[in-house]
Amino acid sequence: MRQEKYLTCEKRYIFELLIFAAGMMGAYTYNLRGGVFCNAQTANVVLMSLAFGHGNFSQGFYYLIPITAYIAGAVISELLPLKVRRLHFLRWDTYLVGFEMAVLFGIGFIPLSAPVQIVQVMINFICSMQYNTFRQAEGVPMATTFVTNHVRQIGVWLTKAVGRRDRHAWQMLWKHFRMVGVFFLGGLSLTLLCPLLQEKAIWSALVPLAAGFIVMWHADRGLERSMLEQKPHGH
Repeated sequence: MRQEKYLTCEKRYIFELLIFAAGMMGAYTYNLRGGVFCNAQTANVVLMSLAFGHGNFSQGFYYLIPITAYIAGAVISELLPLKVRRLHFLRWDTYLVGFEMAVLFGIGFIPLSAPVQIVQVMINFICSMQYNTFRQAEGVPMATTFVTNHVRQIGVWLTKAVGRRDRHAWQMLWKHFRMVGVFFLGGLSLTLLCPLLQEKAIWSALVPLAAGFIVMWHADRGLERSMLEQKPHGH
């Protein structure tokens, strides 16, 4: 039976680097930029409904800004890959990680006295693009900006692993457990760095992103140069 081959951008360690950085981003916005998580939009929708329910319409309408930024990130990450493929230089996935690094680098120069919404919307935007771009790690659906589904999958595969003594189930359980653990470590490390580095603490997220960027760049310009037209699984 022929073994499935995956692009470098689909490797599990790339997804772990990305979710480590996402854990850092979530901790950064919560600790220093308004006490919110910008990696997903469930909280913003809930807060908008609460604001409208309490008659605070001006605050409620504000939440349309981060939600719109998240939608815009998804739209752009759907439209740009086709144009990027025509360049025949790097994959969209690699460009995106480079773009994320540039945005986070810029955020480090925004003082904590600035309106928190500026940074929140910027991180909403790049998290949406990352979530929509990196969908499957070696054939397994994975999220790289939050862990809700990974926590659910731990419960699903734990039931199968214990009840059926299924080796595959144990492997799947471990994959999702690792994603949750790596996200946790990212949030923990950034939280410890916030008092020391303040607004520049976000620069620590450049380390895992840079590692992934270098590996993907090397693949795009080397062994996978002839595969730039190939779409990752899940697209």
